[in-house]
Amino acid sequence: MLLFLLKRLLWTIPTLFGVSVLVFSMVHLVPGDPALVILGEHANKEALEALREQMGLNKPLLEQYLSYMDHILHGDLGISLVSGESVLEAFLQRFPATLELSLSALLIAIVIGLATGILAAIKRYSLFDNLSMGFALAGVSMPVFWLGLMLIYFFSVNLGWFPVFGRLNDAYYLDGPTGFYLIDSLIAGNLPAFWDALRHLVLPSIALATIPTAIIARMTRTSMLEVLQEDYVRTAQAKGCAPWRVVLIHTLRNALIPVTTVVGLMLAGLLAGSILTETTFSWPGVGRWMVNALNQRDFPIIQSSSLIVAVIFVGANLVVDILYACINPQIRLS
Repeated sequence: MLLFLLKRLLWTIPTLFGVSVLVFSMVHLVPGDPALVILGEHANKEALEALREQMGLNKPLLEQYLSYMDHILHGDLGISLVSGESVLEAFLQRFPATLELSLSALLIAIVIGLATGILAAIKRYSLFDNLSMGFALAGVSMPVFWLGLMLIYFFSVNLGWFPVFGRLNDAYYLDGPTGFYLIDSLIAGNLPAFWDALRHLVLPSIALATIPTAIIARMTRTSMLEVLQEDYVRTAQAKGCAPWRVVLIHTLRNALIPVTTVVGLMLAGLLAGSILTETTFSWPGVGRWMVNALNQRDFPIIQSSSLIVAVIFVGANLVVDILYACINPQIRLS
């Protein structure tokens, strides 16, 4: 196991290097001038040239890339060209909001997706199976931004059950750390703030969880049906094992292996792919921050945040491989 982890960690070096080159190249191919965005369209040429020189934008691309990588290796993700704030500090301020939203969506997807997939496999070809897989197909096909707007229209505008945007009303300001509003409000014993933060979280979590829920449900059903045909499952049934024991102990544990792959990568995907949800619900997370940086041609934010997302994906792959051995000890990592 130790040798496997060491090999995987070594493989992350060329992977992240390739990602850094790709992102850096693509960012500089995007039309637009950061200096022009900062100073405005009516700025004179002298001011634009001075600002480009100050930000190092007039240097050759190779020199800019080497300077960028030198700062990365020293733990410096750069300074925002627009706001002048540290990219790392800005990311850490917004990351708890994205993580809170992603974990909530993943929890919904796991609970509903697993339960639906298991019941659909047990009741194969039944009305429940057909309806649940039909809804799963619709969930995969449904655009997140459209679903978010529909949820806002019905549950916020018409019914008034949930807030339209944001994470917390100003009336429930939390004194102290405000990274994870649900946890912080509970620690502070501020139940009104907790319920308000939960109400703000419901609709974005549902919108973000729709596609993962559908994928997990379909994957669980398919994997369960395959395992149910195995000899050891039929042997357990012939021995008179209780149906719940056959499903949960003999079948589900082995069926979870491919599902674990999906769930592990899905968390990384949710962290990186919550851009549409955060934009729709004005959620102050990393995704919305990256969209604003892209509109403003803020190169350091785009490059560094993309590199962090790549690190998250690599880490998720590593965790999934380790979980394989925990779920099924017969798997040997080499």
